[in-house]
Amino acid sequence: MVEVDPDKLQVEAVGIGALPVVNAVLSRLGFDELLGDYLPEPDPRCAIAPARAIGVLVRNLAVCRRPLYALGAWAERYDPAALGLSGGQAGRLNDDRVGRALDELFLADRSSLMTALSLRVIRRFGVEVKELHNDSTSITLYGAYRSADGTPRAGVRPPVPEHGFSKDHRGDLLQLVDILTIASDGAVPMANRLADGSTEDSTTHEETWDQLVCMLGHSNFCYVADCKLATRDNMDHIARRGGRFLTILPRTRKEDAAGRAWIARGGASWVEIARKPGKRKHDPDEVYWAAEAPSPSAEGYRIVWIRSSDKRARDAESRRQRIERALCALRSLEEDLASARSRLKSLAAVEDTAAVTTKEAGASRWVRAKVTDTVTYEHRQEKRGRPGKSTRYRRIEHHRFSVASEVDQEAVAYDAASDGCFPFVTNETLPPAELLRIYKFQPRLERRHATFKGVIEAAPLTLKSDTRLDALGFCLYVALLVCQSPRHSLYDGLVGPYDVLGTLYDDCMDAIRAKVTRNGQVSLPAELRRRWAAGSVLVIDRGDYAIVRPIPTDPLASLRGSHAGPGPALEQARAAERATEREREEQSSRR
Repeated sequence: MVEVDPDKLQVEAVGIGALPVVNAVLSRLGFDELLGDYLPEPDPRCAIAPARAIGVLVRNLAVCRRPLYALGAWAERYDPAALGLSGGQAGRLNDDRVGRALDELFLADRSSLMTALSLRVIRRFGVEVKELHNDSTSITLYGAYRSADGTPRAGVRPPVPEHGFSKDHRGDLLQLVDILTIASDGAVPMANRLADGSTEDSTTHEETWDQLVCMLGHSNFCYVADCKLATRDNMDHIARRGGRFLTILPRTRKEDAAGRAWIARGGASWVEIARKPGKRKHDPDEVYWAAEAPSPSAEGYRIVWIRSSDKRARDAESRRQRIERALCALRSLEEDLASARSRLKSLAAVEDTAAVTTKEAGASRWVRAKVTDTVTYEHRQEKRGRPGKSTRYRRIEHHRFSVASEVDQEAVAYDAASDGCFPFVTNETLPPAELLRIYKFQPRLERRHATFKGVIEAAPLTLKSDTRLDALGFCLYVALLVCQSPRHSLYDGLVGPYDVLGTLYDDCMDAIRAKVTRNGQVSLPAELRRRWAAGSVLVIDRGDYAIVRPIPTDPLASLRGSHAGPGPALEQARAAERATEREREEQSSRR
């Protein structure tokens, strides 16, 4: 037996966190090796190779994003081997070194790098690419970026930060447009690029579709996007090259107005294509109907009208509320006109105010406001004094305005006929039920944008140059890919071979396969039941997978002591953070 002197023991605590899962995904994709192949060989005098710095940045974005100047302090809290670093390299990470690594990444062939990475995702994770969904969002920026004018560097043009339509409602900030494409199989990201901040969405689809065809090597997939895809140039570009698309016609198209008139006349033969239970226990079923339009679009493509019972009720309620707001506003205007202090002194001013009132309420189509001018006359002497035979009088007109509101019932009935209806335009020959199933996946893109901006914190961005912004966009895409790929593999592992789960989750959790009986019962192993000490479980349905969590017999008792002990005071936490920053700055100055 070997005796060890406790005084001679040295214990060092390092963090791991979610890095085992992140490294498992990156290792399965061969990301570090792929990055090293595309980035130039580092200078022998370089303390940290650019590929290593980019690898640490991607892991930081996927786990817990920190500013570039705090990347070194963050890396020092983790095991260097988990970050692909050797001892002492974490302290040498600073914003200048990572910025130079981003410059090298910008000059690399990132298009080929993203293609190779996406193909590895498809092959190694078994992602099906029969349906690809595209959407864009805005990425707000801090800073002026006065030197950013889109001048190419080494043949590569960076996106230009500009003012545009901000989906974050920050029109005062510069922005870039992030264009993301995901596969319907698990919502796994397939392609991503940044465009100029003032880019209009309808101008991005041709380049995006060409990029996907170049990446996959074929056009045998359905390209799905919102109504910005429904332009002649976009649809013809895809159709003439053997591609397939599915989108919604915007309300500004003539085909939409013609279709709604056709529905109002009773020409549509609705056929039920889908039904699902309501969102709440006592809600009615949500039903979908479909009807083929009598004529194609102006470009000659098929139009299919869809009616949703849930959307139909929401449209009717929205119209009712807007009409009620307009009527209330017109009544308030009537009260204001009856006051002697009213500033509206002319008929034109009152009519304009009434029109603006109904327009602001969104009910100008259904509410009519009629302004009445009642004139009364008064005669007064032109001069002072006692009236006589030669006294001259002048007539004074007094105007009293009133507003009468009326609801156009014909317009209401006309619009009510097409409540809950929206038109698909496509060159697919699939039945309407299949078209609805494909398009209903489009909202998953919003979840990816929420992950992109919320979990990964992709916005707002602050960097020194536009080239580094573009390179950081690639790193953010890889982080999003890492966040989504394990979920897709978990789903495959539950219905397929165990090796997918074993590859990803051996280091952080145990996966147990349970059988489902004919009666729908799931048998859990005795070890789990003893460890959970629970008589029932909660099954959370997440759509494409489910989560099973034990329900304690006494939930309050199970929480007792889980957060025992006071945490550090706010002043202590700030002092520790300042001390860490000072120490890092001193180390940088000594180097």
